[in-house]
Amino acid sequence: MNAFVSQLTTYEFTLWIVLVLSILIQLFFYLVVYVRVTPNRSKKKKVTPSNLPPVSVVICARNEEKNLEEFLPLVLEQDYPDFEVVVVDDCSADDSDMVLKRLSARYPNLKTTAIKVDNNFFHGKKLALTVGIKAAKNSWVLLTDADCKPSGSLWLASMAANFRSPNQVVLGYGGYIETKGLLNKFIRFDTFFIAMQYMGFALFGKPYMGVGRNLAYTKDIFFKNKGFARYNHIASGDDDLFVQKVARSKNTTVEYCLQSHTRSVACTTFKQWAKQKRRHLTTAPLYRGGIKFWLGLEPVSRLLFWASGIILLTTSSQHIEIVAGAMALRVLVMLIIVKIVMIRLSERKIFLFSLVYDILSPIVIGTLVLANSVTKKRIKWN
Repeated sequence: MNAFVSQLTTYEFTLWIVLVLSILIQLFFYLVVYVRVTPNRSKKKKVTPSNLPPVSVVICARNEEKNLEEFLPLVLEQDYPDFEVVVVDDCSADDSDMVLKRLSARYPNLKTTAIKVDNNFFHGKKLALTVGIKAAKNSWVLLTDADCKPSGSLWLASMAANFRSPNQVVLGYGGYIETKGLLNKFIRFDTFFIAMQYMGFALFGKPYMGVGRNLAYTKDIFFKNKGFARYNHIASGDDDLFVQKVARSKNTTVEYCLQSHTRSVACTTFKQWAKQKRRHLTTAPLYRGGIKFWLGLEPVSRLLFWASGIILLTTSSQHIEIVAGAMALRVLVMLIIVKIVMIRLSERKIFLFSLVYDILSPIVIGTLVLANSVTKKRIKWN
C-alpha cells in the first residue's frame, strides 16, 4: 500500500481519494437504500377487494377534457366495493365540464365540484386539492391526476390493502406512458430514479416525499396538520412537502406491486418538461436539513465519481487497471440494482439508458436548479 501511494503524485493521490470516497457513497445508496425496493411484492400479495375500507379518490383537473374522457372511466370502474371519485374542475376553459356531466350520468360514484375563475385571486393546485379533500366523504383519500391511468382494475384495491393502522400515509408509484423518442426515455428514467430514491428512503425509515399521481393518506392527518397552509406561497409541494411534514417511519408504508401503479402522459417537448421540473425543484430548499444533505450528496458523488475516474483513466500512466476495476464495480452494482427495480416497477426499454442518465442528469438537473435560483418568476401548476 505504501509503495502504491508513493508512486502517485499529489494530484493523482487527490483524485484517488475523491474516486474512492465517491464509490463508497454510491455503494451506500445502492446497497443500503435502493436495494430495499427490490423484493417482489406482487408474489407476496394477492389482492382481494372484499373487507377493504371505503375510499375517496380525489382528482384535480384544469383543461383536461381529453384526458378525463379517456382515463376517468378507468378509475370509476375499479373493482372495489365502496368508493367515490371526487373531481375538482379547476377553472377549466375547455369542455371539461361537459365531459364530467356526461360521465356523472353514467357513474353514480362520481362527484364533481368546480372552482370558478377569479382574476383577482391567483391559486395553484393546493386549493383544488383542499376543495376535493373537503368534499370527500371517506376517511381515506387516494390522490391521482386527470392525465393518469391506473395499471388495471385492482389499482385501488392494491393501494387500499395498506389502509390499516398504524398507516396514515401510503406512497405509490406513478410512472409515465411509454412513447417514442429520447426525451420520453429521459423523463421515464428520471421518474423511475426519483421513485427508487423516495421509496428506498421510506423503506429505510426516512420518508420524505411522494408523488401526487399515486398517493394516499387519511383526511384526519391532512386536517390535523392544516393541509397545505404552510406551503401555499410556492407553486409545488402538495405532495413532497406535505408528505415530508406528516410522514414518519411508523405511520408510512410503500406500495409498489405491479397492480398498484399509475401511468401518466409525459411532456412532449424539452421546454415543457424543463418548466415542470423547475416547478418541482422549487420545493428542494424547504426540505429538512438531513434529507437535503443526502439528496444533494447523491448527484455530487456521482459527478465526482465520473470526473475523477475519467481523469485518472486518461491522464495517469500507472494503475489504470485498478481505476477501471473500481469504476466497473460501482457501475455493475448500479446496473444490477437498477435492473431489478425496473422489473419491480414495470419499466421497460430504458435499461440501456441507465449510463447516459447516470452521467448527464447531475448536469441537467443542476442547470435547472441554477435557473431557479436566478429566476424568481412564479411557475404555475398548469
